Amino acid sequence: MRSLELTLRSTGIDADAAYQRITEFERYPEFVDEVRSVVVHPGDADGPLASDWDIFFRNGPLRWSEIDYFQRDARRIVFEQTDGDFELFRGSWRIEPVADGCEVTFEVTFDFGIPSLAGVLEPIATKVLKEAIATIVGSLLGNVTVIGDPATAAVIKARFAGADERSASAA
Repeated sequence: MRSLELTLRSTGIDADAAYQRITEFERYPEFVDEVRSVVVHPGDADGPLASDWDIFFRNGPLRWSEIDYFQRDARRIVFEQTDGDFELFRGSWRIEPVADGCEVTFEVTFDFGIPSLAGVLEPIATKVLKEAIATIVGSLLGNVTVIGDPATAAVIKARFAGADERSASAA
């Protein structure tokens, strides 16, 4: 079993607007190739929703369904797999206001349920998850800095610098 936490800071967007954008799960495939599809099944207006995820991981699909609980006043989302390829997959998003924008914290605990491969699969999954989440948040909110994770920060900085260069050369 593996747990990870990723914190990102975004300037120029307040916590309420950031929370709203992060809840738009169906947009995630626009930002990273690994997320092939997210199908959202809305529930009651103030209740949880169900979502189905299809991710490309290690040369094949990884699929699960989850239930998502929205705590709008606290700007928090709690999720847990209800069915799928993980033995365990649960976590949360938390969005907090800071002086010039917001801070987003993503936490997840997961277990593939294959003890003999945990030493190989879980570190790879951790890296893929961190980079994908940072890319998605950066794409949704703009001007994102990864806090306390230099390896992920370097990848994201290079990824967004490359996107900025492609946009400039297309103009």
